[in-house]
Amino acid sequence: MPHRSDPSPPSPALPSRDAVASTLRAAGCVFAEDEADMILAAADGDPGTVDGMVARRAAGLPLELVVGWAEFGGRRIFVEPGVFVPRRRTEFLVEQALALAPDASVVVDLCCGSGAVGAALTAATGAADLHAADIDPAAVRCARRNVASLGGHIHQGDLFDALPARLRGRVDILAANVPYVPSDEIALLPAEARDHEPRVALDGGADGLDILRRVAAQAPAWLAPGGHLLIETSPHQAPQALSAFTESGLEAHLAVCEERPARVVIGRRP
Repeated sequence: MPHRSDPSPPSPALPSRDAVASTLRAAGCVFAEDEADMILAAADGDPGTVDGMVARRAAGLPLELVVGWAEFGGRRIFVEPGVFVPRRRTEFLVEQALALAPDASVVVDLCCGSGAVGAALTAATGAADLHAADIDPAAVRCARRNVASLGGHIHQGDLFDALPARLRGRVDILAANVPYVPSDEIALLPAEARDHEPRVALDGGADGLDILRRVAAQAPAWLAPGGHLLIETSPHQAPQALSAFTESGLEAHLAVCEERPARVVIGRRP
């Protein structure tokens, strides 16, 4: 009689959408069904991958870091653990920049994190010269993946020290999504941010405006005549942020979107 091998054990079944959503809902995820769809799509039919992703999400890891990308400005932005996740409210900053300088040729994304702002601006304007910079090596590595296809240049360093000197006086759009959470309020942030995003991307010093003031003070030397600096801020910080802009010689105003909500201080080099 010929030898017959034992049948292979059946492959584990892919968890259903309802089962994934139920687990996520029990962990406190408000949009459990939508998150289940994203996880199942990202897992590409691998039950083990689904289980691992669900476990990480249920443990509090931001969904974007679980699936490996965030939607921003109509694009998929690659993100990884240890990198700040771009917020949808920051799309308002991009919209304001595009309204002011739709034909910008030199764009700088300072404190770039994943590079989401620079990528969105460059994709919309067709800017020939994009530069993204961050002090954090993990952010620089992540940003490189998001702007390389756009021909962008990535730099690591402390604010303007990271940029090539040839950009001085030539920047049309300078977007700086600086950290603006006061140091003693970091502990009050949602756990997703507090526990899983780098403090350097959140902590803005005693009143949250340390980095903003540094950027505003140096920006006029880097902006082209008529160039714009845009920085996101909070409602209670907006008056001091405006003062920092005007004290540096910029013509400043505040743009507000209550729906998202978002506030962006905008400065123009005369």
